[in-house]
Amino acid sequence: MHSRLLRRLLLVLVGFLAVPNIVTAAQAQTAIAGVARDTTGAVLPGVTVEVSSPAIIEGTRTAITDANGQYRVVDLRPGTYRVVFTMQGFGTVRREGVVLTANFVAPV
Repeated sequence: MHSRLLRRLLLVLVGFLAVPNIVTAAQAQTAIAGVARDTTGAVLPGVTVEVSSPAIIEGTRTAITDANGQYRVVDLRPGTYRVVFTMQGFGTVRREGVVLTANFVAPV
C-alpha cells in the first residue's frame, strides 16, 4: 500500500515538472527570423532589427544581424507585429502586420 502511494506521488511530481518544459518548448518555436540584404542582394551585418507588438510584455525586442546578415527574435507570443530594420547609411525599412501564431517562425 505504501509503495503504491509513493509511486503515484512520484508520477504526479514528474507530471508537474514536465509541464513548464512543454510550455517553454512551444514558446521557443514562435519567432521572427530572416536575413537582411541590400538592394543588390548582399547580406548586411550589423542591422538593428526591432520587433514590437502589444503581445510583447516589454513592448519591443531588439536583435542585431550577424556576420551573415541573419537575425532571430525568439520566444514571441502569438499576435500582430511590426518589424523595423535600421542601419546607419541606409534607409529604414518597416514591415507592418506580421501575424504570428503559436509554433511558427515568420520569415521577414
